[in-house]
Amino acid sequence: MIRWPFKDSQDTVAFTSKRILDGADWVYYVTHDVDDGVWQFHPYSGPTPEQDAAIVSLKTMLTMDPSISVLGDLPPGWHAWREAPDSHWVRKPMN
Repeated sequence: MIRWPFKDSQDTVAFTSKRILDGADWVYYVTHDVDDGVWQFHPYSGPTPEQDAAIVSLKTMLTMDPSISVLGDLPPGWHAWREAPDSHWVRKPMN
């Protein structure tokens, strides 16, 4: 069994796009919100219209894209992005 990489529980709320869940797009940009600890996973295609937004668990996101496991230690108030699905993540604090 693989060790859970996040400090948050598997059922932590995560916001994403139906395009990512449908496999039509990939996770380009991730935020770990400082105010409520919510994770957001945004697609490469840009901002998600409200009607295309989805609420899932952090476990669902890890199942959909195992490469996000390296972001398990991303602190609240930080964000990360990558240029391609196989690129390294760039991390910085949000200001």
